[in-house]
Amino acid sequence: MFKRILVPVDLTEPEFARPAIDTAVEMARASGGVVRVVNVLPMTPVMLAEYVPADFDAQQRQSAEEALAALARESGFEASRLSTVVRQGGIYHEVLEEAKLLPADLIVMSSHRPAMKTYFLGSNAGHVVRYARCSVLVVRR
Repeated sequence: MFKRILVPVDLTEPEFARPAIDTAVEMARASGGVVRVVNVLPMTPVMLAEYVPADFDAQQRQSAEEALAALARESGFEASRLSTVVRQGGIYHEVLEEAKLLPADLIVMSSHRPAMKTYFLGSNAGHVVRYARCSVLVVRR
């Protein structure tokens, strides 16, 4: 059914990532598919650039890649069928771009319980659900 599954994760809260990864792995096992886990790093604001080390972005990327690799190993899914990628930019925009690049049949993502601010402004999960060209499964804890 779903052969290429994308799982966006927020590495600042890995406990929210696990249910989505577990769900994606279970679905990929059933269909013989693959899973790609993506993390999006925010751009460093220009006004802060002079206050951070010159290699700040590279350090951020390396830390994110290591954390994603650890999450991938914890999933217990075959390494040949699970990949990770770190992108930089706006969260929902980069997730949608990665979904096109894969190309994903399904995006599986975790969502926090909606707060008042996200109810009115829209969450990243909400944007992905609205604008993705493939199916989206939002997993709640």
